[in-house]
Amino acid sequence: MAERFYVGVDVGTASVRAALVTRDGQLRRTAEEPISIWEPQSDHYVQSSTEIWDKCCKVVKKVIHGVKSSQVRGIGFDATCSLVVLDQSFQPVPVSQDGDSQRNVVMWMDHRAAEQAARITNTGHGVLSRVGGVMSPEMQPPKLLWLKENLKESCWNKAAHFFDLPDFLSWKATDSLTRSLCTLVCKWTYCPPEGWDASFWTSIGLEDLLENNFCKIGSASCSPGSPLGDGLTQEAAADLGLDPGIAVGASLIDAHAGGLGVIGADVTGFQLPCENQPITSRMAMICGTSSCHMAISERPLFVPGVWGPCLSAMVPDMWLNEGGQSATGRLVMSMLQHVLFCLPRAPFTGENIYSYLNSHLSLMASSDSAVDLLGSSLHVWPDFHGNRSPLADPTLKGMVVGLSLSQTLDDLALLYLATIQALALGTLHILEAMKEAGHDIRTLFLCGGLSKNPLFVQIHANATGLPVVLPDQMEAVLVGAAVLGACASQDYSNIQVERHRKYKVFLQLFSHQREYQALMNHR
Repeated sequence: MAERFYVGVDVGTASVRAALVTRDGQLRRTAEEPISIWEPQSDHYVQSSTEIWDKCCKVVKKVIHGVKSSQVRGIGFDATCSLVVLDQSFQPVPVSQDGDSQRNVVMWMDHRAAEQAARITNTGHGVLSRVGGVMSPEMQPPKLLWLKENLKESCWNKAAHFFDLPDFLSWKATDSLTRSLCTLVCKWTYCPPEGWDASFWTSIGLEDLLENNFCKIGSASCSPGSPLGDGLTQEAAADLGLDPGIAVGASLIDAHAGGLGVIGADVTGFQLPCENQPITSRMAMICGTSSCHMAISERPLFVPGVWGPCLSAMVPDMWLNEGGQSATGRLVMSMLQHVLFCLPRAPFTGENIYSYLNSHLSLMASSDSAVDLLGSSLHVWPDFHGNRSPLADPTLKGMVVGLSLSQTLDDLALLYLATIQALALGTLHILEAMKEAGHDIRTLFLCGGLSKNPLFVQIHANATGLPVVLPDQMEAVLVGAAVLGACASQDYSNIQVERHRKYKVFLQLFSHQREYQALMNHR
C-alpha cells in the first residue's frame, strides 16, 4: 500500500510554514515563506489575508513536490489569533485609516484597542471569568469595538465576516463557515454548550453582531480536527496542488497546535515526575515571538490574570488555561539590536548570534552552572509589550536596572542573559499563579523557535526547578497542524490517538534555585 501523508500548515507572526508528515509523526519535508507586517502607527500591526493564503499555497506545493497527490490524506491549518475582516463578497476590508483594503488583518500583537479592553473589563460581565477577569487587547471583542468606533464607514459598515485567522484558512480551503471551538472559546468569549452570550455583546456596544444568529462572527462551531465541508474545494485544491475532496480538519491557534504536538508525549523510562501521572501534571510552553503557557485540567480552574478555563480548546473534554508573555523572542532580538548598534563591529559574522553569545557566556563563567550568576547585578523587567499573565496589564512597560556606560561584547552577552532570565522568572510567576488555583504541574514540555536555544531551555529549568522536555521532532507546531488533517481523514478516531514520539530531556539544575527565588522576590 502506498505511503500516506498529512500536511500541516502553520501561519506564524512573520512566516508561513508547511510540513509533509508521515503516519508515525515524522517530518518528511518542510518549507517556509516570509509574510509582511505593516505598522501604520504605534501599536498597530496589520497583515494581508490575500498574501497569507498565497504563501500557504507556495509552501504546500513545495512540501508535496515529488509525492503523488493521492497519497496526501488530509491537511490541517493553525495560525496566530489575528482578526481577518471580509465584506459580503468575501473580499478584504481595510482595518487601518490609510484605507488599503489588502491590509485587512489586525494582528494578534496589535494593542490599538487597549482603551476598549479596559472599558470591557470595567463592565464586570460574567464572561470575563473565563479570561482571567481582565479583557486583553489581544482578544477579538476589543478589536471589533475599536473598528466600530474608529473606522465605522470604511470598515465596520462594509464588514460581513469577521474571522480568526485559523478559521479564515479553513474557510478558504473548504468554503465552510463553521468555526473551530479553539478560536471561538479562547479569543471570542464563546462558551459551549450555551454558545454566544448576547448580553455581553450588547453590554459593550456591539449588539449589531447578534443579527442573523451571530452570522458575522460564527453561527456554527465544531471541535478541532473535525472534518469541514466536503474537504478541499476545486479552487483551493488547484491553489494548493492537491486533489479536491482531501479532508480538512477544523483549525487551531498556533500555540494550541504546538501544545497538541507535545503535551501528550510518551516519556516512559525517563523517570520524570509526570511519569505515571495524569496529563494534567504537564505544561506545554510554546516559545516563539511570544510565549504561551498551556495547562489542562479535568475540571474548570479559574486563575486570576490567566485566560480560561476553556473546554475542549486544545485537548478534547479537557479544560485549558493559557498563560503567556506578549514578547519573548521579539524581546530578546529587540534588546540585542539596541546594543549591536553601539558595537564597532559584529564579532560573530556568519554565526548564529545566539550560539555565539551562549559560547561567550560560557567563557565568561568559571563553569556551566556559574553562567546563571553572571547576571546577578543586571536585571530586566520584560514587559516591554505589556504583561499578558498573570498581572494582565497591557499598559506595563519594560525596564533594565544595572546598566553602565560600557558597551562591550561582555555587556551585550550579559544583557542577553538577563533578558532570558527575566523571561524565565516570568514563567515561574505564571506557574505559581496556576499552582495557587489548583494546577499541579510537574514537568514542562517546550517547543517553538526559542526552544532550540539550549541556554533559554536550561535557564527555564533552573528558574522553575522543573525538568524540561524537548521533542526530537522539533517542529511540534507543524506536527500538531498535521494531526488535525489526519483526524479529519478518519485515519484516526480522534486527535489523541497518535502520541508516541521520541523526546529529549533537559533535567533541571537546582544549584542556583535560591538565587532565582531571591530575584523573583525582588520582582
